This record gives sequence, C-alpha cells and structure tokens, in this order.
Amino acid sequence: MRALAERAMVDGRITDRAAGRRGRSVTVNLAESPLSWLRARGHVDARQFEAGERLRGDYERASLGPSVTMRWDAAPAARGRRGPAQADDPTLAQLSAKRRFDAATQAAGPGLSDILWRVVCAGEGLPTAEKGLGWPARSGKLVLCLALDRVATFYGIR
Repeated sequence: MRALAERAMVDGRITDRAAGRRGRSVTVNLAESPLSWLRARGHVDARQFEAGERLRGDYERASLGPSVTMRWDAAPAARGRRGPAQADDPTLAQLSAKRRFDAATQAAGPGLSDILWRVVCAGEGLPTAEKGLGWPARSGKLVLCLALDRVATFYGIR
C-alpha cells in the first residue's frame, strides 16, 4: 500500500510538517518504515509505535546516521561577543538527543537494543534484521515488541 504525503524540506532534512507554499517539498511514502508497516498490520500497538517514532526522532536529531556526502552548509555566524545563543545552538540539541537515544537503548537492554536499532533507526525489515543477527525466522517481532515496551516506559508513554 502506498500512502503518499507532501513533506517540507528544512535544511536538507525532511520534516514531519506538511509542506507549505514556500520552500522545497518532497513526496514521501509513509508506509515505507518497517515500524509503520508493523503498526498498519496490528503487530505493534500505538504505545510501541510512539516509542519507536520518538527513538527514531532522537536518532535523527542527534545526526547519528552515516553521512555519505560532504557537508556544504555554511558555518554558523557568530552573534555578538559570546557567539550563538544556546537555545539556537544545533549542537546542544544534538547532544541532548544523543543522550536520550543512548539512555533509551540502554533502557531496552543489551539483547534487545540490537533489533530495536536495526528496525527502527536503520530501517531494516524484520526478516533482514533477524538474518543479520543470526536469529531464527519470525523471532524478531516478539523481541522488538519487548524492546519497544521498555523504550515506551523510558519515554513515559502510557
């Protein structure tokens, strides 16, 4: 199933907000995420899905994904004597997202964080993740649901 939606591009990244009249926009398939695929078929509940989306958001905000090209964005301009304000500093947002991501994967546990990262953050399908981890077929869904429950508890999702 294809669930197409227009999304805005801000600073070279796709945002969850709908595209406005100004700026660039892209059409994305909302059903491409393995987690949303599992949610659409009732394999994960709303709480688990929300936990996975928050974890993926922290992963992306922390810029933990591989960078495949050179960064061409300009260096930030200094504002006054002290430099940029802390609230506007993207590195502080990245650091706090990295701390949340690390704490959430630690809350999931060492045996559960592997499947969690592969499916939620790396976007691997369950069969690919199971094969990569050397697990039997159809065992990853149960482990992923356990990991998502622990992450939901960490984020305080009810």
